[in-house]
Amino acid sequence: MNSKNISVVTGASGFVGSNLVDRLIAEGHQVKCILRNSSSKRWLEGKPVEIFDCGLFDKEALKSILKDADYLFHIAGVIKSKKEEGYYRGNVETTRTLLDVLCEVNPNIKHVVITSSQTACGPSLDGIISNEQTKEHPITTYGRSKLAQEQLVKKYMDKLPITIIRPPAVFGPRDTEIYLVLKNYKMGMMTLVGFNKKELSLVYVDDLVNGIYLASITEKAKGQIYFIAAEEINNWPQVSGFIGKAFGRKALNIRFPHWLVYTVAAFAQFFAMFSSKPATFNLEKARDFVQEAWTCDASKAKMDLGYKQSISIEEAMKRTVAWYKKMKWF
Repeated sequence: MNSKNISVVTGASGFVGSNLVDRLIAEGHQVKCILRNSSSKRWLEGKPVEIFDCGLFDKEALKSILKDADYLFHIAGVIKSKKEEGYYRGNVETTRTLLDVLCEVNPNIKHVVITSSQTACGPSLDGIISNEQTKEHPITTYGRSKLAQEQLVKKYMDKLPITIIRPPAVFGPRDTEIYLVLKNYKMGMMTLVGFNKKELSLVYVDDLVNGIYLASITEKAKGQIYFIAAEEINNWPQVSGFIGKAFGRKALNIRFPHWLVYTVAAFAQFFAMFSSKPATFNLEKARDFVQEAWTCDASKAKMDLGYKQSISIEEAMKRTVAWYKKMKWF
C-alpha cells in the first residue's frame, strides 16, 4: 500500500505550479498534475508525476483525480482575458467546480491551498502597507475576479480545510512576465513609470512555494488568508540597481510619465481587438503600474506558519538572471 501523501496541483505546468511540483516531489509526495489540453508540459517532463489534461470543468474526471487526494493546491488561474467573463470563468467558476467535487467525493481531505493575488486586496492606500485586515479595494477586472474567488472560497471554509495565499509580484526561474523587464534591461533600457520611486513588494518563487507548502501542513492556517512576500520593501530604482548588479552593467533608466503609459496601453488594447489573444499590456495594467505603492506585510505568515524570506531580493535577482543566461533565454 502506498503511504505517500497524494497532492493534486492545478496549473502545474506554469511558473509557480511547476516550482511547487518540484518541492512536493522533494517532500516525498505523489503528485498529480491537472492541466489544460493545450498546456506545455516542458517543466514536468521526466518527473515522477501523473498528468491529467482534463482541465477544470470535467467533473467526472476531477472526481476520479480528487477522491483519494490528501492535498489540493489550486494554482491555476486566468491573468489575461479579452472579456470580463473570461476572468470570472477562469478564476471563480473553476474554483467552484473543484470545491464542489471535493465536498462530494473527499470532504475529509487534509488541506486545500488556494492561490489568490495581492490584486484582490488592491494597492497600498495612503502609503500604508497592506495586511490581512486591510479592506479589499481591487482596481482591475483581474483583481475583482480574484476577490470574488476569495469570497466564494470563504463559503466553503466550514466544509473544507482551506487556506488562501495572496502573493505580490512573483519572480524567479521559469517566469515569463518579469522576464520581459530583464530582457529590456539586457538591451540597455529600464522603463520606470512616473517620476517618484513607486514602492513594491516582491516574492522570489522559492519563498512563495515554501509559504504555500508551510500553509498546507499547518493546522492553524485552516480558514485563514496570508500574504506571502519578501520581508523587505523595495522601490523600482532599487530593483533596477539589483538587476544591474546581476548583469554586471547599468542600463539607461527611462521614466515614462503616467499619461504616456496610458497612451501606450490604449494603443495596445486597440490593436488587440484585431487579435485572437488579449493584450499583454492594456489600460487596466496601466492602472496597476501608475499606483504609488503595491506593498504587503507577511508578518501573519511569519507568526502562524514559520515563514521567512530565505534570500534577499538582490541575491534572488542574481540567481534569476543566472538561470535565464544558462537557459539561453537571452
